[in-house]
Amino acid sequence: MDLADGLIDHPYDVYRRLRESAPVHRIAGPDGTPAWLVTRYEDVRAALADPRLSLDRNHAAAGTYKGFSLPPALDANLLNMDPPDHTRIRRLVGRAFTPGRVQELRTPVRRTADRLLDALGPRGSADLIDSYAAPLPIAVICDLLGIPEGHRPDFRGWTDTLMAPDPAHPEAGRQAMVSMLGFLTQLLADKRKEPADDLLSDLIAVRDEGDRLSEDELMSLAFLILFAGYENTVHLIGNAILGLLRNPEQLAALRADPTRLPAAVEEFARHEGPALLAIRRFPTEDVTIGGVTVPAGETVWVSLSAANRDPARFPDPDRLDLDRDASGHLALGHGIHYCLGAPLARAETEIALGALLERFPDLALADEEPRWRPSLRARGLLALPVTY
Repeated sequence: MDLADGLIDHPYDVYRRLRESAPVHRIAGPDGTPAWLVTRYEDVRAALADPRLSLDRNHAAAGTYKGFSLPPALDANLLNMDPPDHTRIRRLVGRAFTPGRVQELRTPVRRTADRLLDALGPRGSADLIDSYAAPLPIAVICDLLGIPEGHRPDFRGWTDTLMAPDPAHPEAGRQAMVSMLGFLTQLLADKRKEPADDLLSDLIAVRDEGDRLSEDELMSLAFLILFAGYENTVHLIGNAILGLLRNPEQLAALRADPTRLPAAVEEFARHEGPALLAIRRFPTEDVTIGGVTVPAGETVWVSLSAANRDPARFPDPDRLDLDRDASGHLALGHGIHYCLGAPLARAETEIALGALLERFPDLALADEEPRWRPSLRARGLLALPVTY
């Protein structure tokens, strides 16, 4: 049996074995091509900041895993770029996620959270992913970008299909990609005709007036903000709710002192973050990681979740502990590719949890077992049945 067997169904058990026995381990990617999996905290943190580990597919050797295939119009995004292009584009969009801008968004985020909870009614049962954790970040990111409300259900369907593709129906993923590309093309055309006070209109102005974004970069950036702004936050919110409901003593402590929420969000992210793996990387030269030499061009995966459960960095790491100092966790990355929307994701999670705990003092898991997405990369729930 390979040490990495069971990675989808039991990721933390596998990561524990790998950290102890083969912290830099050669595995097969989803398409059967070889990759290297890095699992210890110090190695993962160093790899995330190593400029020799490139995100640019042009550095990938033939026959290696290159990751998700996108049309050219969506491929020129930050997850496939190195400096200087990465630096230029990140600087352009970074102003949308500054602490001051995120602070301005807190009131509308809380308003959206309250509206979604109102729709649940005072008592009953619900799937909190479908009714709360998913629609909240969709509303927030679509408001930020200026996407009309009527298109948001379509966007959620496309994104869910792309996040968890069904191998038995590969055409569904292709159709979702085509539909999203068509939607974004029309949306950008509409914004050019009628600019508004939103991020997409600002980016179009940069493209058309300053000529600092190519057309593919503009389209790809819109796609990435939509996709990543939804995926990471819905998983972080859903995982945090499940963690609290499975740890009633932690839930009681948080209810007793809601001012602990900001620090609690860091522990939720460490304990059950939204991504198991960071985006794949390709060494531009032979690189030694954890004593293992990885040849240039081969695929490197660094496991954020394995690092965050490394007992050498976080004692008793499998326990959710809201008193823990979780600073230094890698759930949202590290280095120049640190999650651009991290301040917004943190704020949304904090507000979502606070509103939920205020509204439903007897919130509990339903008898049905929560279901996880079958994914090597993402860590998120398909459904979270609760009673309230």
